[in-house]
Amino acid sequence: MPQNKKEIQSFLRYEGYYRKHIKDFASITRPLYKLCDKATVFEMTVNRVRDFESLRQALTTAPLLLMPKFKLPFKIYIDASGDGLDSALHQVPIINDKPLEGPICFISSKIKPTEARYGASQMECLLLVWALEKLN
Repeated sequence: MPQNKKEIQSFLRYEGYYRKHIKDFASITRPLYKLCDKATVFEMTVNRVRDFESLRQALTTAPLLLMPKFKLPFKIYIDASGDGLDSALHQVPIINDKPLEGPICFISSKIKPTEARYGASQMECLLLVWALEKLN
């Protein structure tokens, strides 16, 4: 359990390396990144401990990512929530004579304050463009 801001920052940097393996990474880490703000007093409340543990759990149970096969079509799933943009790139390779859909990578980002005012359709369009640019 982190005892100060420096330790939580170090943990978040480490976890950030695996962000493509963790679904909804930005949403999960948002409260912990807020804890790193200079204006925030470091205090591991019950909610922050829960957020920390859920991030650790997400890393240890992250799904096995597939290697992309560029001759097969890709599927992209998007989800814009109130505080984050989340996307998953999937493919359906044939494994042991059966089609098996699986993730290639996950990407996520926090929503900027100006984007938070977008309507649902604008947010989904923003997310689709953002995801395609990130995955290019």
